[in-house]
Amino acid sequence: MTHTEVKSPLFEHPAGLFVLFFTEMWERFSYYGMRALLVLFLVSSFGVGGWEWSREHALELYGWYTGLVYVTPILGGLLADRFLGHRNAIVLGALIMTLGHASMAFETKFFFYLGLSLLIIGNGLFKPNISTIVGGLYTNNPEKKDSAYTIFYMGINAGAFLGILLCGYVGEKAGWSYGFGLAGIFMFFGMLQFWFAQSIFGNLGLKPSKISINETDVEDNTPSNVVRDRLLVIGVLAVSTIFFWMAFEQAGGSMTIFAKDYTNRILSGSQAHMFTIINALMAIIPLAVITWVLIKLVKETFGKYGLSNIFLSLSFIIIWGIVLWMVNKDFKTKTYEVSFDGQTTTVRNEIQLKDGESIYLLDLDKKGNFKYILPEEADKFPTKISATVVKEKLNEVEIPASWFGILNSLFIILFAPLVSKIWASKYNPSAPIKFGLGLILLGAGFGILAIGASSIEKGAAVASVSIIWLIIAYLFHTIGELFVSPVGLSYISKLSPVKYVGLMFGVWFTASAIANWLAGKTGSLIDKISAEYSMAAFFLIFTVLAIAAGLVVILLNGFLKKRMHGVQ
Repeated sequence: MTHTEVKSPLFEHPAGLFVLFFTEMWERFSYYGMRALLVLFLVSSFGVGGWEWSREHALELYGWYTGLVYVTPILGGLLADRFLGHRNAIVLGALIMTLGHASMAFETKFFFYLGLSLLIIGNGLFKPNISTIVGGLYTNNPEKKDSAYTIFYMGINAGAFLGILLCGYVGEKAGWSYGFGLAGIFMFFGMLQFWFAQSIFGNLGLKPSKISINETDVEDNTPSNVVRDRLLVIGVLAVSTIFFWMAFEQAGGSMTIFAKDYTNRILSGSQAHMFTIINALMAIIPLAVITWVLIKLVKETFGKYGLSNIFLSLSFIIIWGIVLWMVNKDFKTKTYEVSFDGQTTTVRNEIQLKDGESIYLLDLDKKGNFKYILPEEADKFPTKISATVVKEKLNEVEIPASWFGILNSLFIILFAPLVSKIWASKYNPSAPIKFGLGLILLGAGFGILAIGASSIEKGAAVASVSIIWLIIAYLFHTIGELFVSPVGLSYISKLSPVKYVGLMFGVWFTASAIANWLAGKTGSLIDKISAEYSMAAFFLIFTVLAIAAGLVVILLNGFLKKRMHGVQ
């Protein structure tokens, strides 16, 4: 038996898919949650617990970390294929990552670097092998793989969305250790949920010596030219993803700079109040949708996998508590004008302050970004500033530059089910067509940004462009991503030889490592290009590259389909 058939499937898919969905969701929560804090923690001042690194050094470390995270899966896939088995690799990787998050929570240099190292190693064991098991669930009905990987990808982005939103919030509001630790807690829950439900996969993902003889026979009887052709297709698709991610990953670099320095992020009055409401709904509604999926899974599997469901349910109880705490805190926060040393500034605080009240402030970044200090904590900060409350202002909100990053995950949560249904219907195009369209949509998103940036003067250091341009660009980028990334995972599973499928997933993630490195190199040219030409010209470069790459892949459709040898 290669996998367990479920008599009453969830949403026309086996329940095992949703066990993997939630395991991957918590792993991505931990990864993106920690990633959201990493640079912010390094560059923050000593006064608020940071290390006061320069941006250059912090981003260099960040680049090494994200690059190595995408390199180690090739080793993790190889170890699982040859020795560990995919399931053992997942559990071991999750445990190592949990220890990594725990190490970082200590905030000392030794434990910080130890934590990063453990996260890189653990991710290498975890990432390629969970994707492999997803594909194995559909040995008997491969036509559903694209749909399955799209649902799985929704889990990835649900975790990324919640991790960025909540770990970042907790880290900044409650302390860095709490943010790093929170990421590890949910990685631990994800590991336990998977461990106690793994028998749902039958023989899938066991050690290589336990793989059924029938699977080995199928592999041995494959003609070598078919294998060669299919690996060629994987290579072409992998190269196309380098173009895709090189542009897409500008989200963490040049697009964040665009959000920070060239976008009007200040909202006041009714707009500020509306944003607070929308931000709350953005947290509650996706979590409610995912909770509904959880309830369906629990009803389906509790009888056989009760302990797994208990750990999974407990994790959701905790996450709901954190979300409601965050929402309550945001709604209670008010804006005040305060004065000190003959100057005035604005602070936001959830504790009610009175006109004329004496308070203490902390200059967070030596640039006038002030934070209110609780009176009982004032003695902890020798650099505190005495100030006086002038008046409560009309409520004002400054959207954090990092906030736009959650739009990608939010749009995936909203649109993944629709795209999954399209792939499961008669309108399911071939992989090259999907990849080509995804690249074209990505290029269109940068074209929209170029239009938005067209009003920015050449060489301008700041501007005040409407946030709508970034929102629309993220929408196009996200739909393009749904055409590429989950489909790529599906085709790796379909085209790879059985005994090398983990290794092929590792190769796939290595392409992402190359793309992330190129994204940093190209993104670093933003100031030079915008000064010599314009900001719009910078974004148009990615428009042209992505659309040109997309058209090339579409033109190769017939050539690649022939070399898939019947894989649909």
